[in-house]
Amino acid sequence: MTKPDVSAFFDEATFTVTYVVSDPTTGRAAVVDPVLDFDPASGRTSTTSADEVVAFVEDNKLGVDWILETHVHADHLSAAPYIHETLGGKAAIGKDVTAVQKTFKGVFNLKDLATDGSQFEHLFADADAFSVGSIEAYVIATPGHTPACVTYVIGDAAFVGDTLFMPDFGSARTDFPGGSAPQLYESIRKILALPDNTRLFMCHDYKAPGRDVFAWETSVAEQRANNIHINDTVSRDEFVAMREGRDSQLGMPKLILPSLQVNLRAGQLPEPEDNNIRYLKLPLDAV
Repeated sequence: MTKPDVSAFFDEATFTVTYVVSDPTTGRAAVVDPVLDFDPASGRTSTTSADEVVAFVEDNKLGVDWILETHVHADHLSAAPYIHETLGGKAAIGKDVTAVQKTFKGVFNLKDLATDGSQFEHLFADADAFSVGSIEAYVIATPGHTPACVTYVIGDAAFVGDTLFMPDFGSARTDFPGGSAPQLYESIRKILALPDNTRLFMCHDYKAPGRDVFAWETSVAEQRANNIHINDTVSRDEFVAMREGRDSQLGMPKLILPSLQVNLRAGQLPEPEDNNIRYLKLPLDAV
């Protein structure tokens, strides 16, 4: 199986990993889950993290064909529009982003929000094929964390979003609207049915207890043997009971409210109001 080059850019403020996935033969590339810096205390945005990605792409003379979102993120704002503006590439996500848009349009009273996914340039269905240069790629629909979650398999590398974490940290929460622990179990089993030597790349890492360094690359074989939440010895019922019990104790991600409003729009910020200032909403007693 063809092996793409994978370069990771870790944003410690949100514990998010952005990837540049490239074909060493053609120099064509995809950017996966880019981060726009956001300070919730001041309301300021910046492109410091995204600029590292841009510099890497330019320094290595790569051409970006795709900007791939694994799901509608609740923990960081997407830098997809900035990446598109500076490097090109089509912004893409799973087709069930429409379900997420319909759910949260009412929560935020986003009267101008189209709920057909048209903010993205491409919507992927399960098993859809695409390519990064000469490297064949395809999509696995992996809902459970959110309805729109997908895994991108590019050569021997799979980008799993929030579905899985490193083996010592486990799996994604399923208590967001549209989430489902039984569905997540089935999605993870699809990922773990890939060849044992498939490289798996996480969207986040938070350092598991006892681990001193951040990590975001593992393999199917390692996950099947060692994942603390779901491995070859864990049944569906055991996983669902663990996941639902654990999720009932979790607090909300600190950036969920600003992140959703932006990421539902494919990373586009709200339009400025008549004073030329953009605003994000904070719904009270609604979530």
